[in-house]
Amino acid sequence: MEILGTTLRICVDDLDTSVVFYERLTGSRALRFERGGVHVAAVGCFLLMSGPEAELEVLRRVTATIAVDDVDVAHTALTEVGARVVAGPVPTPVGRNLIAVHPDGSVFEYADRRAG
Repeated sequence: MEILGTTLRICVDDLDTSVVFYERLTGSRALRFERGGVHVAAVGCFLLMSGPEAELEVLRRVTATIAVDDVDVAHTALTEVGARVVAGPVPTPVGRNLIAVHPDGSVFEYADRRAG
């Protein structure tokens, strides 16, 4: 499995105001989508999320999003080294993802850009 990069996950109260700041900071345009009642904006290496507190509470448990070439390959590699996949792989608006718990208890999202 090749790790292509990481995305920092940030829960915000005001998505529109935060998007303006992070677009100016990174020089990138936000890619916006909604999932499960949570409004999301991907800006550079930042993933901004805003929505109901109950949903954000779950999302805060995920340390970071790790970009990989292929989530299926990541699934195999993760389970071979002792991680527990707790969700996915599932399609998202921008590819596929899974959620894995590492043996130390850390929780990460692994995501690719493949249609699925």
